[in-house]
Amino acid sequence: MSYRAKVYVTPKEAILDPQGKAIASSLNSMGYREVDDVRLGKYLELTLSGASDTDLSARVDEMCRRLLVNDIIEDFRFEVEEAG
Repeated sequence: MSYRAKVYVTPKEAILDPQGKAIASSLNSMGYREVDDVRLGKYLELTLSGASDTDLSARVDEMCRRLLVNDIIEDFRFEVEEAG
């Protein structure tokens, strides 16, 4: 069976995000005053094969912690779903 893992990585709340600040400032100057803050992150999509999404969830968590995310400065979350 084929699965897709969607991984979302963002800077931790305590980490300064200068790119996000620049985007927020630009949006404000363009008239989008309702934007208070922007946090810029990254999105990864993994195509996986395995027996179940439960087993793969543990593997994706391990991949994130070992390679995909710098856990000192970044937070992450992910979803594993059947690939259509």
